[in-house]
Amino acid sequence: MNLPYELQVGLRYTRSGKRSGRRNGFISFISALSMAGIALGVAALIVVLSVMNGFQKEVRDRMLSVLSHIEVVATHKPLLDWQAVVDQSKRHPLVRAGAPYVSGQAMLTRDDIVRGVMVRGIEPKLEAGVSEVGTQVIAGTLNDLIPGEFGIAVGKVMAFQLGARVGDRLALIAPQGTVTPAGVVPRVRQFTVVAVFESGHYEYDSTLVLTAMDDAAKLFRVEGVSGVRLRTDDMQQAPQIAGELMAGLPSGLLARDWSGENRNWFAAVQIEKRMMFIILTLIVAVAAFNLVSMLVMTVTDKRSDIAILRTLGASPRSIMGIFVVQGALVGLLGTLLGVVLGTVLALNIGSVVGFVERLFGFQVLPAGVYFINHLPSDLHASDVITIGLMSCVLALAATLYPSLSASRVRPAEALRYE
Repeated sequence: MNLPYELQVGLRYTRSGKRSGRRNGFISFISALSMAGIALGVAALIVVLSVMNGFQKEVRDRMLSVLSHIEVVATHKPLLDWQAVVDQSKRHPLVRAGAPYVSGQAMLTRDDIVRGVMVRGIEPKLEAGVSEVGTQVIAGTLNDLIPGEFGIAVGKVMAFQLGARVGDRLALIAPQGTVTPAGVVPRVRQFTVVAVFESGHYEYDSTLVLTAMDDAAKLFRVEGVSGVRLRTDDMQQAPQIAGELMAGLPSGLLARDWSGENRNWFAAVQIEKRMMFIILTLIVAVAAFNLVSMLVMTVTDKRSDIAILRTLGASPRSIMGIFVVQGALVGLLGTLLGVVLGTVLALNIGSVVGFVERLFGFQVLPAGVYFINHLPSDLHASDVITIGLMSCVLALAATLYPSLSASRVRPAEALRYE
Protein backbone atom coordinates (compact mmCIF):
# COMPACT_ATOMS: atom_id res chain seq x y z
CA MET A 1 0.00 0.00 0.00
CA ASN A 2 1.35 3.42 -0.98
CA LEU A 3 0.35 5.12 2.26
CA PRO A 4 2.43 7.99 3.68
CA TYR A 5 4.93 6.61 6.16
CA GLU A 6 3.57 8.95 8.86
CA LEU A 7 0.23 7.17 8.59
CA GLN A 8 1.82 3.72 8.52
CA VAL A 9 3.99 4.37 11.60
CA GLY A 10 1.05 5.98 13.45
CA LEU A 11 -1.12 2.93 12.77
CA ARG A 12 1.71 0.64 13.89
CA TYR A 13 2.11 2.54 17.16
CA THR A 14 -1.64 2.28 17.77
CA ARG A 15 -1.48 -1.53 17.53
CA SER A 16 1.93 -2.03 19.15
CA GLY A 17 0.65 -2.40 22.72
CA LYS A 18 -1.08 -5.67 21.86
CA ARG A 19 2.13 -7.54 21.14
CA SER A 20 4.87 -5.58 22.92
CA GLY A 21 6.18 -5.42 26.44
CA ARG A 22 4.58 -4.54 29.73
CA ARG A 23 5.02 -0.77 29.34
CA ASN A 24 3.46 -0.72 25.86
CA GLY A 25 0.66 -2.90 27.18
CA PHE A 26 -0.10 -0.29 29.82
CA ILE A 27 -0.10 2.45 27.20
CA SER A 28 -2.51 0.38 25.12
CA PHE A 29 -4.74 0.00 28.20
CA ILE A 30 -4.83 3.79 28.69
CA SER A 31 -5.62 4.16 25.01
CA ALA A 32 -8.52 1.71 25.32
CA LEU A 33 -9.84 3.60 28.36
CA SER A 34 -9.70 6.86 26.43
CA MET A 35 -11.56 5.29 23.53
CA ALA A 36 -14.21 3.83 25.84
CA GLY A 37 -14.62 7.15 27.66
CA ILE A 38 -15.15 9.02 24.39
CA ALA A 39 -17.63 6.38 23.21
CA LEU A 40 -19.66 6.52 26.45
CA GLY A 41 -19.64 10.31 26.49
CA VAL A 42 -20.79 10.57 22.87
CA ALA A 43 -23.48 7.92 23.41
CA ALA A 44 -24.77 9.63 26.57
CA LEU A 45 -24.93 12.98 24.78
CA ILE A 46 -26.88 11.52 21.85
CA VAL A 47 -29.35 9.69 24.10
CA VAL A 48 -29.97 12.65 26.42
CA LEU A 49 -30.55 15.12 23.58
CA SER A 50 -32.83 12.63 21.83
CA VAL A 51 -34.91 12.17 24.98
CA MET A 52 -35.13 15.94 25.49
CA ASN A 53 -36.20 16.34 21.85
CA GLY A 54 -38.79 13.63 22.45
CA PHE A 55 -40.20 15.38 25.52
CA GLN A 56 -40.34 18.68 23.64
CA LYS A 57 -42.14 17.06 20.70
CA GLU A 58 -44.55 15.23 23.01
CA VAL A 59 -45.51 18.35 24.95
CA ARG A 60 -45.70 20.44 21.76
CA ASP A 61 -48.00 17.93 20.08
CA ARG A 62 -50.26 17.85 23.15
CA MET A 63 -50.35 21.63 23.20
CA LEU A 64 -51.29 21.79 19.53
CA SER A 65 -54.05 19.24 20.03
CA VAL A 66 -55.86 22.03 21.92
CA LEU A 67 -54.24 25.15 20.47
CA SER A 68 -54.49 26.26 16.87
CA HIS A 69 -51.45 26.91 14.71
CA ILE A 70 -52.40 30.57 14.19
CA GLU A 71 -54.88 32.90 15.86
CA VAL A 72 -56.22 36.09 14.29
CA VAL A 73 -57.22 38.16 17.33
CA ALA A 74 -59.39 41.25 17.48
CA THR A 75 -57.35 43.64 19.62
CA HIS A 76 -59.73 46.58 20.20
CA LYS A 77 -63.31 45.44 19.64
CA PRO A 78 -65.05 42.15 18.79
CA LEU A 79 -64.82 40.88 15.23
CA LEU A 80 -68.19 41.01 13.52
CA ASP A 81 -67.51 39.49 10.09
CA TRP A 82 -65.36 36.51 11.04
CA GLN A 83 -66.29 34.57 7.91
CA ALA A 84 -64.59 37.18 5.71
CA VAL A 85 -61.38 36.79 7.76
CA VAL A 86 -61.52 33.01 7.42
CA ASP A 87 -62.09 33.25 3.67
CA GLN A 88 -59.23 35.71 3.27
CA SER A 89 -56.88 33.56 5.36
CA LYS A 90 -57.74 30.38 3.44
CA ARG A 91 -56.52 32.03 0.24
CA HIS A 92 -53.05 31.34 1.58
CA PRO A 93 -51.95 27.97 0.10
CA LEU A 94 -50.83 26.57 3.47
CA VAL A 95 -53.93 27.52 5.52
CA ARG A 96 -56.19 24.48 5.76
CA ALA A 97 -59.15 25.51 7.94
CA GLY A 98 -60.48 28.26 10.17
CA ALA A 99 -62.99 28.55 13.01
CA PRO A 100 -64.26 31.47 15.14
CA TYR A 101 -64.11 31.60 18.91
CA VAL A 102 -65.15 33.73 21.87
CA SER A 103 -62.86 33.70 24.88
CA GLY A 104 -62.84 35.18 28.33
CA GLN A 105 -61.91 34.49 31.93
CA ALA A 106 -64.45 33.41 34.51
CA MET A 107 -64.88 31.47 37.73
CA LEU A 108 -66.37 27.98 37.73
CA THR A 109 -68.07 26.93 40.95
CA ARG A 110 -69.74 23.90 42.43
CA ASP A 111 -70.94 24.05 46.01
CA ASP A 112 -68.05 25.67 47.90
CA ILE A 113 -65.37 24.85 45.29
CA VAL A 114 -64.25 27.75 43.08
CA ARG A 115 -61.79 27.54 40.18
CA GLY A 116 -60.55 30.20 37.79
CA VAL A 117 -61.00 29.09 34.18
CA MET A 118 -60.49 30.22 30.61
CA VAL A 119 -63.78 29.95 28.73
CA ARG A 120 -63.63 29.31 25.01
CA GLY A 121 -66.81 29.48 22.99
CA ILE A 122 -66.58 27.32 19.87
CA GLU A 123 -68.53 26.03 16.89
CA PRO A 124 -68.14 22.22 17.38
CA LYS A 125 -68.39 21.39 13.67
CA LEU A 126 -65.77 23.97 12.67
CA GLU A 127 -63.57 23.30 15.72
CA ALA A 128 -62.75 19.83 14.41
CA GLY A 129 -60.80 21.48 11.57
CA VAL A 130 -58.47 23.52 13.80
CA SER A 131 -57.91 21.31 16.87
CA GLU A 132 -58.06 17.67 18.00
CA VAL A 133 -59.99 18.28 21.20
CA GLY A 134 -63.01 16.47 19.75
CA THR A 135 -61.01 13.24 19.55
CA GLN A 136 -59.86 13.62 23.17
CA VAL A 137 -63.32 13.50 24.72
CA ILE A 138 -63.50 10.64 27.24
CA ALA A 139 -67.13 11.18 28.31
CA GLY A 140 -70.04 12.72 26.43
CA THR A 141 -69.60 14.52 23.11
CA LEU A 142 -68.84 18.05 21.91
CA ASN A 143 -71.81 17.85 19.55
CA ASP A 144 -74.01 18.45 22.62
CA LEU A 145 -72.68 22.01 22.84
CA ILE A 146 -75.89 23.35 21.33
CA PRO A 147 -76.47 27.13 21.36
CA GLY A 148 -79.06 28.17 23.91
CA GLU A 149 -78.78 25.02 26.03
CA PHE A 150 -75.72 26.25 27.92
CA GLY A 151 -73.71 23.05 27.85
CA ILE A 152 -70.06 22.97 28.89
CA ALA A 153 -67.07 20.68 28.32
CA VAL A 154 -64.38 20.54 31.02
CA GLY A 155 -60.95 18.96 31.27
CA LYS A 156 -60.36 15.75 33.18
CA VAL A 157 -58.37 17.49 35.93
CA MET A 158 -61.04 20.15 36.36
CA ALA A 159 -63.77 17.51 36.49
CA PHE A 160 -61.83 15.65 39.20
CA GLN A 161 -61.27 18.82 41.24
CA LEU A 162 -64.96 19.72 41.11
CA GLY A 163 -66.20 16.15 41.41
CA ALA A 164 -68.25 16.75 38.26
CA ARG A 165 -69.54 14.24 35.71
CA VAL A 166 -71.58 14.47 32.55
CA GLY A 167 -75.04 15.79 33.44
CA ASP A 168 -73.95 17.77 36.50
CA ARG A 169 -74.68 21.49 36.69
CA LEU A 170 -71.95 24.05 37.32
CA ALA A 171 -72.11 27.82 37.74
CA LEU A 172 -69.97 30.17 35.64
CA ILE A 173 -69.42 33.64 37.09
CA ALA A 174 -68.41 36.31 34.58
CA PRO A 175 -66.19 39.17 35.82
CA GLN A 176 -68.35 41.80 34.06
CA GLY A 177 -71.10 42.46 36.60
CA THR A 178 -74.56 43.96 36.27
CA VAL A 179 -75.04 47.42 37.75
CA THR A 180 -78.04 47.57 40.12
CA PRO A 181 -79.20 50.07 42.78
CA ALA A 182 -77.55 47.76 45.31
CA GLY A 183 -74.22 47.87 43.46
CA VAL A 184 -72.45 45.67 40.92
CA VAL A 185 -73.81 42.14 40.93
CA PRO A 186 -71.73 39.42 39.25
CA ARG A 187 -73.38 37.64 36.34
CA VAL A 188 -73.97 33.97 37.12
CA ARG A 189 -75.14 31.38 34.62
CA GLN A 190 -75.81 27.69 35.23
CA PHE A 191 -74.16 25.31 32.73
CA THR A 192 -74.62 21.58 32.29
CA VAL A 193 -71.57 19.35 31.80
CA VAL A 194 -71.99 17.60 28.44
CA ALA A 195 -68.42 16.36 27.88
CA VAL A 196 -65.11 15.70 29.62
CA PHE A 197 -61.87 15.82 27.59
CA GLU A 198 -58.28 14.81 28.31
CA SER A 199 -55.58 16.54 26.27
CA GLY A 200 -52.72 15.14 28.35
CA HIS A 201 -51.50 18.66 29.16
CA TYR A 202 -52.18 19.64 32.76
CA GLU A 203 -52.59 23.36 32.10
CA TYR A 204 -55.44 22.87 29.64
CA ASP A 205 -57.04 19.95 31.45
CA SER A 206 -57.25 22.04 34.62
CA THR A 207 -58.16 25.51 33.34
CA LEU A 208 -59.85 25.31 29.92
CA VAL A 209 -63.61 24.92 29.51
CA LEU A 210 -65.48 24.82 26.20
CA THR A 211 -69.01 25.95 25.46
CA ALA A 212 -71.10 26.94 22.45
CA MET A 213 -69.92 30.21 20.91
CA ASP A 214 -73.32 31.89 21.19
CA ASP A 215 -73.58 30.93 24.87
CA ALA A 216 -70.12 32.36 25.57
CA ALA A 217 -71.09 35.58 23.76
CA LYS A 218 -74.20 35.87 25.95
CA LEU A 219 -72.20 35.20 29.11
CA PHE A 220 -69.62 37.88 28.33
CA ARG A 221 -72.15 40.15 26.59
CA VAL A 222 -70.16 40.60 23.38
CA GLU A 223 -71.41 41.04 19.86
CA GLY A 224 -69.21 39.21 17.41
CA VAL A 225 -66.25 36.96 18.19
CA SER A 226 -62.87 37.32 19.87
CA GLY A 227 -61.02 36.07 16.82
CA VAL A 228 -60.41 33.26 14.37
CA ARG A 229 -58.32 30.12 14.86
CA LEU A 230 -56.47 28.72 11.83
CA ARG A 231 -54.90 25.35 11.01
CA THR A 232 -51.98 25.10 8.58
CA ASP A 233 -50.44 22.27 6.58
CA ASP A 234 -47.05 22.78 8.26
CA MET A 235 -46.95 23.97 11.86
CA GLN A 236 -43.20 24.69 11.57
CA GLN A 237 -43.98 27.41 9.04
CA ALA A 238 -46.70 28.95 11.21
CA PRO A 239 -44.56 32.00 12.23
CA GLN A 240 -43.84 32.79 8.58
CA ILE A 241 -47.47 32.24 7.56
CA ALA A 242 -48.69 34.47 10.41
CA GLY A 243 -46.40 37.24 9.21
CA GLU A 244 -47.69 36.92 5.66
CA LEU A 245 -51.32 36.97 6.83
CA MET A 246 -50.66 39.97 9.06
CA ALA A 247 -49.64 42.03 6.05
CA GLY A 248 -53.10 41.65 4.49
CA LEU A 249 -55.29 41.96 7.59
CA PRO A 250 -57.25 45.14 8.34
CA SER A 251 -56.29 47.31 11.31
CA GLY A 252 -57.42 46.05 14.67
CA LEU A 253 -56.52 42.42 13.92
CA LEU A 254 -53.36 40.65 15.06
CA ALA A 255 -52.06 37.32 13.76
CA ARG A 256 -50.02 35.28 16.25
CA ASP A 257 -48.65 31.74 15.97
CA TRP A 258 -48.43 28.90 18.47
CA SER A 259 -44.70 29.36 19.14
CA GLY A 260 -45.20 33.00 20.12
CA GLU A 261 -48.00 32.12 22.54
CA ASN A 262 -45.68 29.67 24.36
CA ARG A 263 -42.43 31.56 23.82
CA ASN A 264 -41.26 31.30 27.44
CA TRP A 265 -41.77 27.54 27.62
CA PHE A 266 -39.89 26.84 24.39
CA ALA A 267 -37.10 29.25 25.37
CA ALA A 268 -36.71 27.41 28.70
CA VAL A 269 -36.48 24.06 26.89
CA GLN A 270 -33.83 25.39 24.51
CA ILE A 271 -31.76 26.71 27.45
CA GLU A 272 -32.01 23.32 29.17
CA LYS A 273 -30.85 21.56 26.00
CA ARG A 274 -27.87 23.88 25.67
CA MET A 275 -26.88 23.42 29.31
CA MET A 276 -27.18 19.63 29.05
CA PHE A 277 -25.08 19.70 25.88
CA ILE A 278 -22.37 21.74 27.63
CA ILE A 279 -22.38 19.56 30.76
CA LEU A 280 -22.21 16.27 28.86
CA THR A 281 -19.61 17.69 26.48
CA LEU A 282 -17.31 17.96 29.51
CA ILE A 283 -17.50 14.16 29.82
CA VAL A 284 -16.33 13.80 26.23
CA ALA A 285 -13.65 16.45 26.83
CA VAL A 286 -12.26 14.61 29.88
CA ALA A 287 -12.12 11.36 27.92
CA ALA A 288 -10.55 13.10 24.93
CA PHE A 289 -7.87 14.73 27.03
CA ASN A 290 -6.96 11.32 28.46
CA LEU A 291 -5.36 10.99 25.07
CA VAL A 292 -2.82 13.58 26.24
CA SER A 293 -1.46 11.29 28.96
CA MET A 294 -1.48 8.30 26.61
CA LEU A 295 0.43 10.17 23.89
CA VAL A 296 2.90 11.69 26.38
CA MET A 297 3.70 8.19 27.63
CA THR A 298 4.01 6.97 24.04
CA VAL A 299 6.38 9.81 23.12
CA THR A 300 8.52 9.06 26.17
CA ASP A 301 8.60 5.35 25.26
CA LYS A 302 9.39 6.00 21.59
CA ARG A 303 12.13 8.60 22.02
CA SER A 304 14.75 6.30 20.49
CA ASP A 305 12.46 5.51 17.54
CA ILE A 306 11.87 9.23 17.02
CA ALA A 307 15.64 9.88 17.10
CA ILE A 308 16.31 7.15 14.51
CA LEU A 309 13.59 8.51 12.22
CA ARG A 310 15.09 11.98 12.53
CA THR A 311 18.58 10.70 11.62
CA LEU A 312 17.04 8.97 8.59
CA GLY A 313 15.71 12.32 7.39
CA ALA A 314 12.23 12.61 8.91
CA SER A 315 11.22 16.23 9.45
CA PRO A 316 9.76 17.53 12.76
CA ARG A 317 6.47 17.97 10.91
CA SER A 318 6.43 14.29 9.93
CA ILE A 319 7.19 13.20 13.51
CA MET A 320 4.32 15.39 14.70
CA GLY A 321 2.05 13.83 12.06
CA ILE A 322 2.79 10.30 13.33
CA PHE A 323 1.46 11.02 16.81
CA VAL A 324 -1.43 13.11 15.51
CA VAL A 325 -2.47 10.05 13.49
CA GLN A 326 -2.22 7.82 16.54
CA GLY A 327 -4.30 10.09 18.80
CA ALA A 328 -6.81 11.02 16.09
CA LEU A 329 -7.38 7.35 15.26
CA VAL A 330 -8.21 6.55 18.90
CA GLY A 331 -10.56 9.54 19.04
CA LEU A 332 -12.21 8.64 15.73
CA LEU A 333 -12.79 5.02 16.74
CA GLY A 334 -14.21 6.13 20.10
CA THR A 335 -16.50 8.62 18.34
CA LEU A 336 -17.75 6.02 15.85
CA LEU A 337 -18.45 3.52 18.63
CA GLY A 338 -20.27 6.21 20.62
CA VAL A 339 -22.37 7.30 17.62
CA VAL A 340 -23.40 3.71 16.87
CA LEU A 341 -24.15 2.94 20.54
CA GLY A 342 -26.00 6.23 21.12
CA THR A 343 -28.06 5.87 17.94
CA VAL A 344 -29.09 2.31 18.79
CA LEU A 345 -30.04 3.29 22.35
CA ALA A 346 -31.94 6.40 21.22
CA LEU A 347 -33.95 4.42 18.66
CA ASN A 348 -34.76 1.70 21.21
CA ILE A 349 -34.97 3.72 24.43
CA GLY A 350 -38.46 2.41 25.18
CA SER A 351 -37.33 -1.23 25.10
CA VAL A 352 -34.20 -0.46 27.12
CA VAL A 353 -36.15 1.41 29.82
CA GLY A 354 -38.78 -1.36 29.90
CA PHE A 355 -36.05 -3.95 30.45
CA VAL A 356 -34.50 -1.88 33.27
CA GLU A 357 -37.93 -1.45 34.91
CA ARG A 358 -38.58 -5.19 34.81
CA LEU A 359 -35.08 -5.98 36.04
CA PHE A 360 -35.15 -3.67 39.08
CA GLY A 361 -38.91 -3.61 39.68
CA PHE A 362 -39.65 0.12 39.49
CA GLN A 363 -41.22 2.55 37.03
CA VAL A 364 -39.11 5.39 35.65
CA LEU A 365 -42.11 7.64 34.92
CA PRO A 366 -45.09 6.72 37.13
CA ALA A 367 -48.36 7.49 35.33
CA GLY A 368 -49.84 9.09 38.43
CA VAL A 369 -47.02 11.63 38.68
CA TYR A 370 -46.12 12.48 35.08
CA PHE A 371 -48.45 13.12 32.16
CA ILE A 372 -46.64 10.43 30.13
CA ASN A 373 -45.50 7.02 31.36
CA HIS A 374 -42.75 6.38 28.82
CA LEU A 375 -39.49 7.99 27.72
CA PRO A 376 -40.04 9.58 24.29
CA SER A 377 -37.12 9.84 21.91
CA ASP A 378 -36.74 12.00 18.83
CA LEU A 379 -33.34 11.42 17.20
CA HIS A 380 -32.14 14.29 14.99
CA ALA A 381 -29.42 13.62 12.43
CA SER A 382 -28.13 17.17 12.95
CA ASP A 383 -27.51 16.44 16.65
CA VAL A 384 -25.61 13.25 15.84
CA ILE A 385 -23.43 15.03 13.27
CA THR A 386 -22.73 17.94 15.63
CA ILE A 387 -21.79 15.63 18.50
CA GLY A 388 -19.56 13.50 16.26
CA LEU A 389 -17.71 16.50 14.84
CA MET A 390 -17.30 18.04 18.31
CA SER A 391 -15.82 14.80 19.67
CA CYS A 392 -13.38 14.51 16.76
CA VAL A 393 -12.27 18.13 17.18
CA LEU A 394 -11.66 17.63 20.92
CA ALA A 395 -9.69 14.44 20.26
CA LEU A 396 -7.62 16.18 17.58
CA ALA A 397 -6.94 19.13 19.89
CA ALA A 398 -5.74 16.71 22.60
CA THR A 399 -3.04 15.36 20.27
CA LEU A 400 -1.41 18.71 19.52
CA TYR A 401 0.74 19.17 22.64
CA PRO A 402 2.20 15.60 22.80
CA SER A 403 2.79 15.62 19.03
CA LEU A 404 4.54 18.97 19.23
CA SER A 405 6.72 17.64 22.07
CA ALA A 406 7.63 14.62 19.93
CA SER A 407 8.66 16.85 17.03
CA ARG A 408 11.10 18.70 19.33
CA VAL A 409 13.00 15.58 20.46
CA ARG A 410 16.72 15.97 19.69
CA PRO A 411 18.29 12.80 18.21
CA ALA A 412 21.64 13.18 19.98
CA GLU A 413 20.09 13.50 23.43
CA ALA A 414 17.60 10.68 22.83
CA LEU A 415 20.34 8.21 21.70
CA ARG A 416 23.00 9.21 24.26
CA TYR A 417 22.14 6.40 26.69
CA GLU A 418 20.91 3.81 24.18
